[in-house]
Amino acid sequence: MLILAKLLKALSSDASPWQLALGIMFGMIFGLTPLLSLHNLLILFIVLFFRINLSTFLLAVPLFSGLGFFLSPLMAMLGEMLLTLDAMKVPWTWLYNTAFGQLSRFFHTLTLGSLATALVLAPGVLIFSKILIIQYREKVMDSIEKFKIIQLLKGSRFYRLYQGVRG
Repeated sequence: MLILAKLLKALSSDASPWQLALGIMFGMIFGLTPLLSLHNLLILFIVLFFRINLSTFLLAVPLFSGLGFFLSPLMAMLGEMLLTLDAMKVPWTWLYNTAFGQLSRFFHTLTLGSLATALVLAPGVLIFSKILIIQYREKVMDSIEKFKIIQLLKGSRFYRLYQGVRG
């Protein structure tokens, strides 16, 4: 519930739609792929180091993890197909024989298939998320602000104190 409140706050904030959409996209990649993998460590570093909205990232991870659970057989089949391509035997062997190749775990069918799926979906998720965020801000946000309960909450002393502490 707290994450949903943070998401609504982020959607209503001055944060760039790109920051929010990048949080969703990186959350999708993080959620679709196995948790303990080198590329997820890199994604976590990117999200924390750059100005990517953490609330949208934290909301997207469990949503796409659930989706990844159901899609994992298909993603494992894709990974197996990629690993058994005759044209890729030499590059896969070379990668497997390096320290990076061992750490990346790309020799696991699910890791490779889920990362390939996530990377193919990433540009579409990024653009679609940005469009949805802009549409929410233009059409839905103003309607929500008109509700009496929202106006009552925003007029309360507690809300003013919260705004003062928040900065």
